[in-house]
Amino acid sequence: MTLAELLPSLGCSVADHLEHDTWPPGTRLGRDGELIFAGAPVSQLAARFGTPAYLIDENAVRARARAYTAALPEAEVAFASKALSSGAVLRWIAEEGLSLDTCSAGEIAMARSIGFPAERILLHGNAKTPEDLKAALSYRVGRIVLDSLDEIAQLGALAPHRQDVLLRVTPDVDARTHAKISTGAEGQKFGFSLRGDVPDNLDRAVAAVLAQPSLRLAGLHCHIGSQVSRVDKYEEAARRMIAELARIRDTHGITLRQLDLGGGQAIGYLPGEAPFDLQGYARRLRVAIGFECSSRDFPMPRLTIEPGRSIVGQAGITVYRVCAVKRGGRTFVAVDGGMSDNPRPALYGARYTARLVGRYSAAPRKPMVVVGRHCESGDVLAEDIALPGDLRAGDLLAVPCTGAYHHSLASNYNLVGRPPLVGVRDGHASLLVRRETEDDLLAREVGCR
Repeated sequence: MTLAELLPSLGCSVADHLEHDTWPPGTRLGRDGELIFAGAPVSQLAARFGTPAYLIDENAVRARARAYTAALPEAEVAFASKALSSGAVLRWIAEEGLSLDTCSAGEIAMARSIGFPAERILLHGNAKTPEDLKAALSYRVGRIVLDSLDEIAQLGALAPHRQDVLLRVTPDVDARTHAKISTGAEGQKFGFSLRGDVPDNLDRAVAAVLAQPSLRLAGLHCHIGSQVSRVDKYEEAARRMIAELARIRDTHGITLRQLDLGGGQAIGYLPGEAPFDLQGYARRLRVAIGFECSSRDFPMPRLTIEPGRSIVGQAGITVYRVCAVKRGGRTFVAVDGGMSDNPRPALYGARYTARLVGRYSAAPRKPMVVVGRHCESGDVLAEDIALPGDLRAGDLLAVPCTGAYHHSLASNYNLVGRPPLVGVRDGHASLLVRRETEDDLLAREVGCR
């Protein structure tokens, strides 16, 4: 018997293999087309928790957190909670010794609910409301990243105690990523400009903070964008930021000891996409910062980085059930979720893959388009991916790389409830965030009662 003849009898095929560069470490194929995720069969998880459902591999999250602290042991690693803000996930992050980057009073409340150490929390954002600032001050978070002259004045008036702050800088570095997630170049909403002819420039911001008795300027912050794959762009930003720290010392007579270089490290969403070079990133940052500090006689600052997607993105998958298959000029596979649980394809043109799970199929693979249930032509989850030609209603599909910016960006479009978040570790699953019900949606309606 040949290998090709033998494999179908074992419940798999020559063409049926798992692209390990997109799925969490340890994910594997089982018998009869099953996908084993964090030690648990995905079809059993779908039966237990329903679909669509977000699944997150706890061990994979912890391993990525440790990879960052091992690569840069001298740096503070602050998880960007906007990527996945859940009490259980934040508890894992806290237990791994990471700090936390938050963007709102709600994210601070989530951190506070699980007792995340306040001194390890940063708050930033380009338009913090008074409620955001009051929440940060109430919990006494370690640092607040200021983004405008108005914000400096507001925080100075609100702060009842001496508050450490950083100033966010626009380093004018083009990260070569999607325009809607590029944040380091001139002409977008984040940070103080380095240009002297811009009214809200960095020098004016430094002077404004120094004039506030309740604020202590601790350092600078920048973030060049998200899904950044080029290490040299981080290196360029680091060099410019050290130059600014040295210039502030010479101009304003103050030596700032903290430098936050943000996050945004890319992950591979599709098979064959090169992984981010974390070791090269760490090595080149050290060299760039060390050289600039030495050449400018500036003390080495305390470095902070803010990975989010790169810690949780590939640790998560989403499971859908097929509702219908429409065959014509193109084959459309409609599932029971869509842009309400994953808006990224519609927002950024993000691309995903998917695979059949829960049954074996020997049918030839054909290009298909996975679409959602919502009343929008743009509700497309994955385009032109190879799926078995006998795909049918009732089948399960799993989409990898959905741990970041899926649960966080989920909406109730068409009044569809948001999916549950299920944590899986060593074959054991637990509900972290329950499925949103129609009663939940109706509970906010008060005008008709």
